[in-house]
Amino acid sequence: MDNLIAKLYQSSKTVLTNKDLALLWQETSADNLKAKIAYYVKQGTLIRLTRAVFAKDKNYNPKELATSLYTPSYISFETALREAGIIFQHYETIFAAGPWPKTMTIDKTAITFRKLKDTVLFSPAGVDNQDNYGLASPERAFLDMIYLFPEYYFDNLRSIDWEKCFELVKIYGNSQLIERLKNYQKKYAQ
Repeated sequence: MDNLIAKLYQSSKTVLTNKDLALLWQETSADNLKAKIAYYVKQGTLIRLTRAVFAKDKNYNPKELATSLYTPSYISFETALREAGIIFQHYETIFAAGPWPKTMTIDKTAITFRKLKDTVLFSPAGVDNQDNYGLASPERAFLDMIYLFPEYYFDNLRSIDWEKCFELVKIYGNSQLIERLKNYQKKYAQ
């Protein structure tokens, strides 16, 4: 059993799903996996965050938690835009793109998922894998935002690479979004 704990701590992930644990422990039996997880939760080695999602300890990455809840999903919208310095407003909530809209709080972490159509959600273009979670590039987060919120106000669009935006906008398959992008570029590009 201690070998399983060693494998757990060799993983760089701070948040693990049932599927992650099954792969890590090479466990093919659902019943055995359930028993092992129950044992380690009872021992305090694993912390149950929500159904089928666990942390190794209290120092887990909240963004990793957010993207572990639904597949596919990635950090975007206000969270990615704030980190890129495109909006200045701070939000405690983590905003992510996901398969359906949902807001939840898990262990004091507020998470809001916004639904994007599958062709956008499944496209890896402009989404970087970083610290065990997907993070939208500033351009992808900007497009996600104007896709859902056509009139959104941005504090600082100077760092936006407009060429990248015009490449990425193709994955949305939306002519209105292309027009919106052109309008933002006209208004903000210097």
